[in-house]
Amino acid sequence: MIITKRGDRVKPVVTVTNWVHQAALDRLSTRCDVIANKDREPWPEHVLLENLERSDAVVTFMPDMIGESVLARARKLKMVSCCLKGFDNFDIEACSRHGVLVSILPDLLTVPGAELAIGLMIAAGRNVLAGDSYIRRGEFKGWRPRFYGTGLEGSTVGIIGLGAVGSAIAERLVPFRCTVRYADRNRKPRELEDRLKVSHATLEDLLQESDFVIVAVSLTPQTHHIINKERLAAMKPGAILVNFARGSLVDEAAVADALASGHLGFYTADVFEFEDWAIPDRPKEVHHGLIENWSHTLLTPHIGSAVTRVREEMAMQAVENVIAFFDGQTPQGALNAAAVAASAGIERNA
Repeated sequence: MIITKRGDRVKPVVTVTNWVHQAALDRLSTRCDVIANKDREPWPEHVLLENLERSDAVVTFMPDMIGESVLARARKLKMVSCCLKGFDNFDIEACSRHGVLVSILPDLLTVPGAELAIGLMIAAGRNVLAGDSYIRRGEFKGWRPRFYGTGLEGSTVGIIGLGAVGSAIAERLVPFRCTVRYADRNRKPRELEDRLKVSHATLEDLLQESDFVIVAVSLTPQTHHIINKERLAAMKPGAILVNFARGSLVDEAAVADALASGHLGFYTADVFEFEDWAIPDRPKEVHHGLIENWSHTLLTPHIGSAVTRVREEMAMQAVENVIAFFDGQTPQGALNAAAVAASAGIERNA
C-alpha cells in the first residue's frame, strides 16, 4: 500500500500492458487498482503513456520498452515488473536514476526455451515443414526417396553460450547421442561438462565443426550480430543455424545471403531483429530474404515460452513481484535494488 502525506492508505495503481490470464489480474486486483490491456495486441503508444502517467508500477512484456523518454512522463512510476527474462529493451541505468526498481523472471523461461530449440532443430534437420507442404500440395503419392535430411544422432551440435538455457539444451540432447560442443567466454567447471557430456571449443572451431549451431547468449553490445557475414562464412557448409534467444544476435541480411548462396543449409528462428526496440537502427520487419526462402527457413512467432502452464506461472510471478514490492520486500529477480536504494538515499540527503 501507498501512504500519503496525511497518512491515508491507498491502493497503488498498476498497469498491465499486454494480455495475461485472468487469474493473475484477479490476484493483482486484491492489492492494487489495475489498468489492464485485455486485447491481444499492444496498446498504441499514446494510450500506453497515458496509462503509465497514472501508474505506480507496470507489468511489462516483450513488446515494451522502458527508457528515459518514458520515465520522463511516467513520474509516479516506482516499479517495473518484467514478465520476461531478457531485459535488453529496458534501460536499467535510467530506471535506477529515476528510482524505479526493475525485476525479471530469471528461471521460468529456461525449460520451454530449451524444448523449442530442440524442436526447431529436429524440424529443420528432418525437413518437417517441407514434407508437410509437399503433402498439402497433393504431390505425395506414397514413399519416395526424398527429403533426406540431418538427424541429431551422430551429428555435432555447437551451442554458443552455456548459461541456464544453453545448459538445459545440452542436458536434453544427451539421449540423442550427438557430440555437443560449446563456446563460452568462461569455460565451465569440469563437473558440469561431464554431467552435460559437452566439451569446450573456441567459437571458430565450433562454427567449423558443427552440423547444428544454436545461439543461446543474451543480447548485449558485445553479442550484437555475434553471427555475422564472416562467421557465417566460417560455418560448416550446409550447417543448420538456430536462433531462439534474441533476433539481433544474428545479422538477418547476412543469413539471407548465406542461404541464397547455398553455404548455409537452413535457418530457423523464433526471434527477429525488428523486435529489439532499444536498437535505433534495427530493421522494421523480418528480412524479406528469410520470408521468401520457403525451402530453407523455419520461422516461428516468438513462442519460446508459449506453454500455457508456463505463461500462467510467469504472469502470476510478475504480479507477485509487484505485490512484494508494495509490501516493502525486494521482489524475486530484482536487477537494481541496490542502485535504487542508493538513489533514494541521495535524494533524502539532498
